[in-house]
Amino acid sequence: MKTQRFIVEVQPDFIERQARARPIDALSEIIWNGLDADATAVDVRLGHNEFGLSSVTVADNGHGIPHAEASTLFTRLGGSWKQRGGFTKTKRRILHGSEGRGRFKVFALGRVADWHVTYQTGREAPPKSYEIGMLESSIREVQISDEELSDNGAHTGVEVTISELHRDFRSLEPDASVQELSEIFALYLKDYRDVRIAVEGVAIDPASGISASKIFPLRPIQDEDQTHPVELEIIEWRSTTKRALYLCNEQGFPLSQVATRFHVAGFQFSAYLKSSFIARLHQDAALEVAEMHPQLSYAIEEAQQTIKNHFRDRSSEQARSVVEEWKSENIYPYEGEAKSPIETAERKVFDIVAVSVNDYLQDFASAPPKNRALHLRMLRSAIERSPEDLQIILREVIQLPLRKQEELAKLLREASLSSIISAAKIVADRLKFLSALDSIVFDPEMKKRLKERTQLHKILADNTWIFGEEFNLSVSDRSLTEVLRQHRKLLGDDIVIDEPVKHVSKTRGIVDLMLSRALRRHRSDELDHLVVELKAPKVKIGKKEITQVEEYAISVARDARFRTASGVTWTFWVLSDEIDEYGEFRMKERGIVEQKGNITIGIRTWSQIIQENKARLQFFQEKLEHQADQGTALRYLQEKYEAFLSGVITEEPAPTEPEEGDASEP
Repeated sequence: MKTQRFIVEVQPDFIERQARARPIDALSEIIWNGLDADATAVDVRLGHNEFGLSSVTVADNGHGIPHAEASTLFTRLGGSWKQRGGFTKTKRRILHGSEGRGRFKVFALGRVADWHVTYQTGREAPPKSYEIGMLESSIREVQISDEELSDNGAHTGVEVTISELHRDFRSLEPDASVQELSEIFALYLKDYRDVRIAVEGVAIDPASGISASKIFPLRPIQDEDQTHPVELEIIEWRSTTKRALYLCNEQGFPLSQVATRFHVAGFQFSAYLKSSFIARLHQDAALEVAEMHPQLSYAIEEAQQTIKNHFRDRSSEQARSVVEEWKSENIYPYEGEAKSPIETAERKVFDIVAVSVNDYLQDFASAPPKNRALHLRMLRSAIERSPEDLQIILREVIQLPLRKQEELAKLLREASLSSIISAAKIVADRLKFLSALDSIVFDPEMKKRLKERTQLHKILADNTWIFGEEFNLSVSDRSLTEVLRQHRKLLGDDIVIDEPVKHVSKTRGIVDLMLSRALRRHRSDELDHLVVELKAPKVKIGKKEITQVEEYAISVARDARFRTASGVTWTFWVLSDEIDEYGEFRMKERGIVEQKGNITIGIRTWSQIIQENKARLQFFQEKLEHQADQGTALRYLQEKYEAFLSGVITEEPAPTEPEEGDASEP
């Protein structure tokens, strides 16, 4: 048989890029070529020898390639007949390819590719056959034989055989390839039920492997003057999958794949991002760098988030039946209906985690109700606190395997729900604290019993956020010498503190509360210190209290060692419930009494502090729909600070006793 030699009209590096496809993608491309030729049957046969896989053959019963068109189709990329219309020649199916690049992907599998082509020359004329051959070593050369009459009974189609394989491709064996090919051809085979694809006689039957599917419209892509609709289809499978996100043309034919992993415990799926914009990028040979295109990158991000949200909801759906069973047994750790969006989110996360534990531990469902109730209560408590606490419960109590622990921890870290729950708890606790603080400093009976040093002071030292979120270091109840020592730790060891600081009127001075904020801008030693002199709510701020805080400030300012520290500011506040006439007279704008150099002296009241914090938390209070009633708030404070509030929050009036070193003492 005579053959002719033709040269491919494109640069070798372009062809070589096509030849670097994944094995399964290369095989898929050969199958697509048959389907685009109106094949109703495509069979993949694998040849083996003593070393493993030796050849791959793909045979279809399509209309073949007319001999007169072969040289053009195999030597020129672009300008394919497929571009002249979006449908196949006879059956009018949607076309997959259009550029003619796919045939060169055969070299991702082996070094030699041979096409045996049979086509019909006329309605009554017998079919003719010919051969096409290519070698990877001379990838720009195509050998095309003369055509000749086929044997009687020969059907049209193309049979391509790839030999001298690069390696033993186990991924092409039926047990590995059928599921992935099902994912790739799922939407096509769903639309065209007369098509059969088989690997070694094993038919690809997506319909039998699909358990559910759902379509989500996404935001369209605006490209110049054209709007491209975008759609995401998620298919759930009964078999294990790669959980891939495929980039498809508008008909849903995969053209590329996004390299990403989805942590959706218990679900096997494929997702198909469909858009004419993707088809255009593919036509421009730009899909390989798809994520460099902002419009498509945004669509991919939206698709990924939609997938996560979908399976989070699906997890909740699956959990409902198990949860209903727990409720009927009275072991579910929540009562009644959720009272807020926060509690709804919390329950959703709990259900996902608890049902995952239930599914994995075979003995959990059969354990006594009392034991299951205990485990469920521990899970709820851990979720309310933090993912880290949950990890301890899963590891040490329930003894969940590490892989499952990591899967659930990943879910909580990625889910905004866990962040909402954590934020809600912080805000709720702070609102309770402010409500309780408001009560104990303004309620006449509580105000009488409240002691500055042992009660109010201790509570505020544990909640320095009320003076500003920026203060990350607090020092409580230290002498001025200790203040400077703490100051030295922040600035460095070059400041020597070897003797007590001299107070202007005493041998030692006590600072009730010192907070420090490190600004760390262009200088490493730029620090702000806030010194708070707390007074019991029953003490009015007057001449004595202002003089006391001024003496503190003077002591710091006069200390020679302090003056060596540049870039440091000090603010001194005296804090109580009321201000007398002298205090009102001395107080200037924003409560400032005196401001000199890097030292500021001022007066603050509890009402100012509480209102500022309530205003700061107002947004969160509205969004989290939290109402901190006084009863709940006081119970919270009593439980957490029982050691400090004994006798203050009480149903019965408690006798008051003078305390040594109370508010009258500096």
